[in-house]
Amino acid sequence: MSFPRRPGFIPPGAKVTTRINEQIRVPQVRLIDADGAQLGIKPIGEALTYAKSKSLDLVEVAPKGVPPVCKLLLFSKFKYDQEKKEREARKHQKSGMLKEVRFSPVIGAHDLDVKIRHAEEFLKEHDKVRFTVVFRGRQNQHKDLGFQLLKSVEARLAALAIVEQQPTPDKNRLSMTLAPKR
Repeated sequence: MSFPRRPGFIPPGAKVTTRINEQIRVPQVRLIDADGAQLGIKPIGEALTYAKSKSLDLVEVAPKGVPPVCKLLLFSKFKYDQEKKEREARKHQKSGMLKEVRFSPVIGAHDLDVKIRHAEEFLKEHDKVRFTVVFRGRQNQHKDLGFQLLKSVEARLAALAIVEQQPTPDKNRLSMTLAPKR
């Protein structure tokens, strides 16, 4: 069931960045009908009365134009369509995620190969990869082994990635971040 809507209705809690109806404070506007037909340059008072007679809102779509461009439409539908476009744009936008690969400084050669293969897949999907070497107990005294391990990983992935963050120690960990080559 559809309820009649009054012109200028703004849902509660909605942030309004677009000026509508009486918020438009310029003497003249270029008016565009709901169909997209240009009605010409009109005084603001005349444009407002025309919008009210059609039970539509006067929405400023191009405020930087001389004179500003205003369109006749339902503001709530306009706002909904704008938000829908933004959601769609965000859905298709992929920010490079950060994936983490952890291992010990005494990792076996085959296990390291498997971890590097996983990292290659992440890099091919344009994700960043953080390699973390975790030291336990007496291994903390041999951080140089962790540095050598990360340098070998860097050398093996040099074709796919660049080092975004050099190996940095943090308590019982040693981390290095690689980003995919563009």
